[in-house]
Amino acid sequence: MAGANTLTFNDQNWDADVLASDVPVLVDFWAEWCGPCRMMGPTIDAVAEEYAGKAKIGKLNVDENNGAAMRYAIRSIPAFLLFKDGKVVAQKVGAMSKTDVQNLINAQL
Repeated sequence: MAGANTLTFNDQNWDADVLASDVPVLVDFWAEWCGPCRMMGPTIDAVAEEYAGKAKIGKLNVDENNGAAMRYAIRSIPAFLLFKDGKVVAQKVGAMSKTDVQNLINAQL
């Protein structure tokens, strides 16, 4: 279950919520069956709480929304893409520490 500030991205809201955002957007590409993805859930929720109003933090389920996953050639999950002004400015694959997630975002604030 996502935290109150963790957004849910999907193929339908992608352009409006991610590409047209006026703040940086961190997208966690994940799937329910992925253990490392589930392990990252509390970290993503904590970061979403911390960066509320400064950046958008959210998750995209690759099993339910393969359009965005295919568009960005997501082959391994969890994958984290950071968008700024509609473009990918950073990406990481695999589980990360909270500090690593924060550093990824801070580089674009």
